[in-house]
Amino acid sequence: MLIQINSFFHVTLVDLIDILFVAIIIYRSYYLIKGTVAVNIFSGILLVYILWLLVKYSEMRLFGSILEKFIDVGFIALIVVFQPEIRRFLLFIGTTNFTGIAKSIKEFRMQETAQPKINTTQILKACKNMSMQKTGAIIVIAQKAELNFFVQTGDLIKATVSSKLIECIFYKNNPLHDGAIIINKNQIEAARCILPVTESASFPTNLGMRHRAAVGLTETTDAQAIVISEQTGQIAFATDGKLTENITLEQLKEILDKY
Repeated sequence: MLIQINSFFHVTLVDLIDILFVAIIIYRSYYLIKGTVAVNIFSGILLVYILWLLVKYSEMRLFGSILEKFIDVGFIALIVVFQPEIRRFLLFIGTTNFTGIAKSIKEFRMQETAQPKINTTQILKACKNMSMQKTGAIIVIAQKAELNFFVQTGDLIKATVSSKLIECIFYKNNPLHDGAIIINKNQIEAARCILPVTESASFPTNLGMRHRAAVGLTETTDAQAIVISEQTGQIAFATDGKLTENITLEQLKEILDKY
């Protein structure tokens, strides 16, 4: 099959399939790294490549040779720098099927649709009760990045946000109380989710793994995390890799309304 656009340009069916596959890969790659620091790294690599093209076009041999060596080892550098994102992409490839492709197309078409707001009143009510009872908890609120990779590490819930459900999940005798819950678009996606912990040397040693996980996740994604201390009942809030400790419910309400 051959589609003739003009006398100089020909597009075959194989070309169309090739373009479709590349478009799907680009979209899925962006979907996996959006809202993470990997976007900034990718932008930096793209700027270096553009600079190399300009230098090559200008015939700046010395500078061009330096950048050319950098480009030559760029593939290895990409594997090292984007290791978590490559792992997530391979996980997607290994678990997807033909319906996954249809879902990707549907997500692309509906990404501009208005999303329901999170019921912060229910979250605040749950935080208040768990703080009074000194029930340890970590509540993750997704933003642009939907955190699908981390959702898959837990047990799917897919339920509307409610204070009773949140308190029930983190009840100490509940098998789901370990780990985090992830909230996205006013829905509790999953419970008992495993999060990355921060490796910062300046992290306070008196804080536990919940606080470390909250900071660790917000270091690499645009999500926010609420932590209830099991020892003191104090509330902490993490965003952009920074942790604000011992905040009041009024302060938490202002923060949630802000985001």
